[in-house]
Amino acid sequence: MPELPEVETVRRGLETALLGRRIEKVELNRGDLRVPFPDGFASRLAGRRIETVGRRAKYLLVGLDDGKSLLMHLGMSGRFTIHPPGGRPLPLGEPDEEAGESSDATGPSIHDHVTFLLDDGTRIVYTDPRRFGLMDLIDTATASHHKLLAGLGPEPLGNDFNAEHLRAGLDGRETPLKSALLDQRVVAGLGNIYACEALHRAALSPKRIAATLTRGRNSVERLEALVRAVRSVLDDAIAAGGSTLRNYASAQGRPGAFQHRFDVYDREGEPCPRPGCRGTVRRIVQAGRSTFYCGVCQR
Repeated sequence: MPELPEVETVRRGLETALLGRRIEKVELNRGDLRVPFPDGFASRLAGRRIETVGRRAKYLLVGLDDGKSLLMHLGMSGRFTIHPPGGRPLPLGEPDEEAGESSDATGPSIHDHVTFLLDDGTRIVYTDPRRFGLMDLIDTATASHHKLLAGLGPEPLGNDFNAEHLRAGLDGRETPLKSALLDQRVVAGLGNIYACEALHRAALSPKRIAATLTRGRNSVERLEALVRAVRSVLDDAIAAGGSTLRNYASAQGRPGAFQHRFDVYDREGEPCPRPGCRGTVRRIVQAGRSTFYCGVCQR
């Protein structure tokens, strides 16, 4: 599933094509994704001008000129492709063979479910082989109270995500630290890959009980180190265009590159890259997800 860096990369790509444009028409090739499209979805979008292209956690929020916002989530396999006016369609990235996607990445797919036609002739196609994505129309003014957004914690790259907030979110939690970081109420948008990488940068064990990070003389230093690690991992991943493990691609059709810079994720059995550490990257399963870490330098 795309995590925050991948969604932010998609957001930036879509912004270049969408911002200030008017939606001429929306074509739906089915009546639902993860959930049904709202009533009158296509007709309500037709004629609307796009004022903002934002992100909240792993959700995309496209602000419209009628006070509504288009709320979108990529699910596990969703992606957008920009088709410039009169130009060659941009590639979709690697095909999702397990889902039966065509290997002809530049041509139409049976999984192309939504097409947005803009006033300059651009077409933006949403493709989703597994159909775990979603689209909804919500009130912009009250978007933060929407059921999918209301319980989210602070953005990890914003000022509200700091040591004080992290202390409050972890205090009293007798769950493993990595599991606590994946709680979207603690920090919004952080996923499995980047939690593993951040914990390695902060030299903290994913198995450590979360509440222990808030105790002792060095608690402030540990919390601040984790905040810095989360920020730096996400910043680096966004700069690299995200991570492509299977079929993720940006809206311009480019795969991410951060997977080539993983320190521990999917590196089981390899030497720990931390200078001076003689440990080996291990893999365990926590809450049904793979966790990668160094048992020597992460405490």
